[in-house]
Amino acid sequence: MNGLIITSGGFGSEPAEAVVYPIFEDEIGTVAASGELPFEIAPYMAKRGETTWFFGRGGERHYLIVGLGRSEACSLERIRETAGIAGRALRKPGYRTVDVSLAFGSGMPAGESELVCAWTEGWLLGTYEFNCYRPNRTGASLERMHLLSDNGYIEEIERVRMRVDSIALARDLVNEPGDRLNPNSFVERIEAQFAGTPARMKVYRGLELVERGMNGLLTVGRGSRYSPALVELIYEPVPGEAPIALVGKGVTFDMGGMNAKTANDISDARMDMGGAAAVVGALDLLVRMGERRNVVALLPIVDNVPGPGAYLPSEVVSYPNGLTVQVKNTDAEGRLILADAMLHAAKFSPCEMIDVATLTGNVGQALGLGIAGMWGDEGMTSRLHAVGERNGDRIWAMPLMDDYEEQLRSDYADLANWAPTPYGGAILAALFLRRFSGGLPWVHIDMANTSQAKSERGYCPIGASGYGVRLLADYILGGVTER
Repeated sequence: MNGLIITSGGFGSEPAEAVVYPIFEDEIGTVAASGELPFEIAPYMAKRGETTWFFGRGGERHYLIVGLGRSEACSLERIRETAGIAGRALRKPGYRTVDVSLAFGSGMPAGESELVCAWTEGWLLGTYEFNCYRPNRTGASLERMHLLSDNGYIEEIERVRMRVDSIALARDLVNEPGDRLNPNSFVERIEAQFAGTPARMKVYRGLELVERGMNGLLTVGRGSRYSPALVELIYEPVPGEAPIALVGKGVTFDMGGMNAKTANDISDARMDMGGAAAVVGALDLLVRMGERRNVVALLPIVDNVPGPGAYLPSEVVSYPNGLTVQVKNTDAEGRLILADAMLHAAKFSPCEMIDVATLTGNVGQALGLGIAGMWGDEGMTSRLHAVGERNGDRIWAMPLMDDYEEQLRSDYADLANWAPTPYGGAILAALFLRRFSGGLPWVHIDMANTSQAKSERGYCPIGASGYGVRLLADYILGGVTER
């Protein structure tokens, strides 16, 4: 992601210009008694997320004190967050070298290698910048970060770099403006990313979509000057083994179709392909790591904009599984295109299927902005929850309320794509998608609330979060079918 040199081990021969010193609120006295710091720490400096500079004179080193809060509340996620905050705080002074004290880790249950990895991941993610369209923006001046530890952890740090590169890939895609990332250029970007790798790619367009009955994509895409596409990526390191299917919503600009969005600024409509970006990033990481698990990734890619040929409320969409869907709202397009991809996924006889999408604002009303929602197979949701708690892509299992399905009733089709109620919209979307899961072990992830940050927080700068890359990749790395 950047040219920062990251090392770990004991003190180097050349002291760094600055030292980052994370500290717990309840360990201020211990640190003071040790005499390790040449100044006094005030209690507020150790509060979670606080940053305080002590600038040296002459040849003295500069210190950045970073608050960790109470030690009993600390976790690897807290370490990642603190590292991201510290990384951004290092930007203004313009130092080239920094040492990071990991002395705080002595009281944590996590091993030193885990601390090194968590700090490195948080720092790199927290200092990510999307500067493609700001040519005069100066990059970070930091050249070397040295983590003070007992060992070198070279391989561990390299694995973290691969991880961060894949998350940054997803962030870059989601941050791109709608005129630069459209259904054509998105496909080209994916093609370039996986060229020369073991992943095989096929793109379905035009007549190929018609022949396969992918009428959701064909319908939603009618208003755009760009033709819709279904991208199929197959990663098969173990021939003959059933794959896991990952389906990611790829609406490169969602103006709502004929039910057009009316806010003054709908720039965020470019981010409605966050699910597809998460799948691309996760597969990229699995391929980089040489993971020995088969994956098929399916990305329905389209624009949802008004136009002379745009689809209308009241239209009926027919699917190859025999279901017909009345379009009640053209801004509920995501489920229409995911249905196509999910039906196509069943042809690969996957052991499990996960669809991931920025689908409903309703999920944020239920869960806030820090945790995504999921519906489906209990075993899968339990394992996904555990993965998210460990790696920071937090997620919570939500109910599939069968009684609510009646609200998707249509007067002249099998079901409708939307219901005129302000309540339970995320559940209704999941119930709709369940009709296209083909009886497979399946989970639907709604990440509309976690796909971006409106303000800096922890290791997430303003803009795309890269949510879902770690969740999907770590779920597969941890063993899909462990039951």
